[in-house]
Amino acid sequence: MGTTDVVFIESTNSVFLVMVLIVLILIFFISSSSFSSKRNVKEPPGPRAFPLLGNLLQLDLKRLDISLMELFKKYGSVFTVYLGPKKVVVLAGYRTVKEALVDCDEVFGERQPLHIADEFSQGHGLFWSNGDSWREMRRFALTNLRDFGMGKRACEDKIIEECQYLIDIFKKSKGEAFDTTQPINCAVSNIICSIVYGHRFEYDDSQFTTLVDGTSRNIRILGSASIQMYEMFPSLFKWIANRKEFFKTAAANSKQNLAIISHLKETVNPDMCRCFVDAFLVRKKHLEEAGITNSHFHDDNLLITVMNLFSAGTETTSTTLRWALLLIAKYPKIQGEVQEELRRVIGDRQVQVADRKSLPFTDAVIHEIQRLSSIIPTALPHKTTRDITFQGHFIEKGTTVFPFLTSVLHDPNEWERPHSFYPAHFLDKEKKFVKQDAFIPFSAGRRVCLGESLARMELFLFFSTLLQHFRFTPAPGVSEDELDLTPSVGATLGPSPHKLCAVSCM
Repeated sequence: MGTTDVVFIESTNSVFLVMVLIVLILIFFISSSSFSSKRNVKEPPGPRAFPLLGNLLQLDLKRLDISLMELFKKYGSVFTVYLGPKKVVVLAGYRTVKEALVDCDEVFGERQPLHIADEFSQGHGLFWSNGDSWREMRRFALTNLRDFGMGKRACEDKIIEECQYLIDIFKKSKGEAFDTTQPINCAVSNIICSIVYGHRFEYDDSQFTTLVDGTSRNIRILGSASIQMYEMFPSLFKWIANRKEFFKTAAANSKQNLAIISHLKETVNPDMCRCFVDAFLVRKKHLEEAGITNSHFHDDNLLITVMNLFSAGTETTSTTLRWALLLIAKYPKIQGEVQEELRRVIGDRQVQVADRKSLPFTDAVIHEIQRLSSIIPTALPHKTTRDITFQGHFIEKGTTVFPFLTSVLHDPNEWERPHSFYPAHFLDKEKKFVKQDAFIPFSAGRRVCLGESLARMELFLFFSTLLQHFRFTPAPGVSEDELDLTPSVGATLGPSPHKLCAVSCM
């Protein structure tokens, strides 16, 4: 090959590389312009986004809440981030989140399903559905959860009974360090089981513990970095191990739920419904007998709704209770004040919901645990139902919206010590309990958690009863200061794995 040929080839390669570079630059600017407004309007600000990657290089997917908090400080209460190619508007701070979810709930009240969740639920159930199906299921669920005890004395009795089973399990540890996760998960899960299925399960029932553990595992998977990447690039990350495990576990849980539903279906009595499933089956039958064939009361909606209720009724309350025990073990002075109040006001008798007003410090501690732990940082994703100019920013119809609940619960404009465990946030100068408007751990508006009253009752009764019976301390060789409050990331933020000692004090 001659020198001229070499020079020609090198020249050709150089021209090719220059052309590729020009094309890449053009793609960058074209893509960048797609990230910015195509209209002469003011869209929410945010960090510069790269083509395809969006803001991934500027975000920590393992602790997205921390990344969003930093962006909140820099860009204000309404800002934009790109999770890969997906545009997300984040609403931060109490005033902004309240205005969107409560005052503008018709615009911000739609659900934006996660891709993996929508694949499984197919638009059914309560979590990820929209439109008429969601309205029908939510209305039915609210009515029947109340009919079967939610927020009533019948439910209080079930929780008190379950407290005794949990106390017996804790006593078996004989003051030695143990992991509280599974017994707390089972205790809390039994409350929603008694409402949905009509009975509780023993803590050593392998089918029950498999169902509880599988649900918890899938909650962890949903918050993993790999699933977040799948949400952004579903065609590229379809075969990741976590996605396969999610569907495998979900299928196993579905099979167990279908077996329970099948048994209830065989024994249902239309004149004496025992539980939520019975009520659904009776409604479904009445509609079928009336010749209504396009009803939302069908088997798929029943299965997904039941699984949604089981998951929500187990995960959030049990996670909060585990934070509660960890925090009071870390702050023994606060634990002592709770126990002193319980001894002074209640003595040895069983705590009841009616005692809440007489236990202001205990109530304040429970609220502060919920506030500080902020276990669902961005709530479930919402989306806009129409174009809207919100706080001076244009947000297009169909835009994914994150109501950033952590920014509300840790808002320095609303809380004296937003990042400290400080029960005085909920006490006035006379040490009486005081409500705070910015306390919205259950979200707000039309998508507010439908089990809020049940969760509040469970947290109060389980926490108070456990503190009556036990003093919680770190495992031997671990000091209070060494107890780690770094959360374990999933769809919820739970405590990292740890062990505590439950020392009997009754």
